Amino acid sequence: MDVMGDKATLLENGRFAQPADFPQSTDRDETGEAVEEVRQRLAAEAGDVEAMSVLGAMLLRRGDFDGAEPQLRAATAAGDRAAANNLGVLLHQRGYADEAAGWWRIAAVAGSAAAAHALGRYHRERGDEPAAEYWLRQSAEQAHTLGAYALADLLEHRNDPGAEQWMRAAAERGHREAGYRLARALDRQAMAEGPLAVREDPRVARDSRSAMRDDDKVVRAGRTGADNGVAGSAAQEAEQWYRQAAARGHRRAALHLGAILERRGELKEAGRWYLTSAKDGEARAACALGFLLRDAGDTESAAVWWLRAAQDGDGNAANALGALHAERGETQTAERWYRAAMDAGDVNGAYNLGLLCAEQGRTAQAEQWYRRAAYAGHREAANALAILLLQVGDASGAEPWFSKAAEAGSVDAAFNLGILYAGRGAEKDAADALVWYERAAAAGHTEAALQVAIARLREGDERAAERHLRQAAGGGSAEAAYRLAAVLDARRPPAPAHELGEPAHEKGECEEWYERAASQGHRRAQVRVGMLAAARGDVVEAARWYREAAEAGSRNGAFNLGLLLAREGSEPEAALWWTRAADAGHGRAALRLALVYARRGELAEGQRWADRAVSLGPAEVAERAARLRDALREELSA
Repeated sequence: MDVMGDKATLLENGRFAQPADFPQSTDRDETGEAVEEVRQRLAAEAGDVEAMSVLGAMLLRRGDFDGAEPQLRAATAAGDRAAANNLGVLLHQRGYADEAAGWWRIAAVAGSAAAAHALGRYHRERGDEPAAEYWLRQSAEQAHTLGAYALADLLEHRNDPGAEQWMRAAAERGHREAGYRLARALDRQAMAEGPLAVREDPRVARDSRSAMRDDDKVVRAGRTGADNGVAGSAAQEAEQWYRQAAARGHRRAALHLGAILERRGELKEAGRWYLTSAKDGEARAACALGFLLRDAGDTESAAVWWLRAAQDGDGNAANALGALHAERGETQTAERWYRAAMDAGDVNGAYNLGLLCAEQGRTAQAEQWYRRAAYAGHREAANALAILLLQVGDASGAEPWFSKAAEAGSVDAAFNLGILYAGRGAEKDAADALVWYERAAAAGHTEAALQVAIARLREGDERAAERHLRQAAGGGSAEAAYRLAAVLDARRPPAPAHELGEPAHEKGECEEWYERAASQGHRRAQVRVGMLAAARGDVVEAARWYREAAEAGSRNGAFNLGLLLAREGSEPEAALWWTRAADAGHGRAALRLALVYARRGELAEGQRWADRAVSLGPAEVAERAARLRDALREELSA
């Protein structure tokens, strides 16, 4: 048992040896105890019942059962309830649990809260929960901390709502495990009443070599929904109890407190609590500390803590070590750590081995590891396996794995499944593709949102298309930004012609989206931004965007740049850009070149470009180029 004596009663009677309030040497402590023991023994021999009880407790605490038992029995026979409780403790430690329970009952009936607690635990160990609850409640109602905690534990096991009251009572009296468990309950309440984004303990490596585990979850990210106040209050109270339990040396409370602080960006304090927990042997805290150090740029120290955690069986840390060695090109060491993660029960080890083999071109081995992880329920491994099968032409084998991963919540798999259906071309497949695109888009997948927008534009649902285009453009899709700008551009009235000396027109939202797409390298957007700049009279800006598009391979950019240069009197340079555009299939550029060479008197070259313009079109250009070609032919034959 973990309690010896009825502490409250012993304190009241002055029969409980209190630690000194000032530092003392070990020798002095031993001397003082020896003197006190002699004093109590003399009093006990003189028939003092209190001295018998205290002497028995002292000997019991020291492990001298043979010396303690007669003293405790004598004091118990004289009606001392503390002695009865301690006699029960002694007998329990000697293996006589039933006899111990008898003495605890005597002490508990006499009002000993400690004995009631011990008796409650005795009944619970034997499966008699009603009797256990009765005695634990007796103990708890007498403000016995361990009794309150044991009662809360029993009630929580039965999902009794009264458990929180007693857990809170024990926590308020300084029971650190009660404080930790109360914090965990409040955490669960906060997650139920206000959704939290969570990430598994302790972190996920950003290179995707390490992933999530399904054991004790640690809150890692901010709240994703609107806080209704209740959830926020529960989360704040949970943090307070984590802090109290951690301050009393509870290593898991320190781990959770560190996670909460890291989530808020208070990295220095988070690191201190991770360190405290890790030094106390919490492998997950050592792993989390490693990630914190890695993010601070101290990879070597991070590796030390990951090694410590991995050696203690933390698969996440083993994965992190594997990723570290893989980045350094030490593939054999990386593979060893991934296998260690797998041996620790972390399915991510198999997934990471698949990634490693795929990077090395070992496709057969990659498929083997992906399958192992996928069969164990790893959704990203299922997605990776499906991609691998698709790459070798096994579309029928890929589809069920994409489906399994998508149904398990893989956003990438949902998008990939959409691509798979869309590629089949049938009307039903197109509808199925849209369903998966919408599912992925709803989860924030940028390219899926773009595909949904394109489908809605085809259907004429411009409002829905705009909503998805904004999502995709906001997620960084240049194509979505261009298409959104085009939708907005089509709505606005034509801008009045710019006159020299007038202020340039103010940029609208559509131009801002064109510019965003252009800055991301979208060639059509660059041409459009150039055209809008030219319409404002900003020739320099227009030329800059046309040139950027042209150099990236845009034939329209090259053609427009040529027009701008020609207007500025740089026809030779303009001809160079028109040549580039015409060689890329731009009919108007070929016609312009035909006119340039005709004006220079180079009739044969002009006729050649006119012939090219006729073949490139469009119809209006082909008609004008034909007339020019015929005229040049007549001139040449004259």
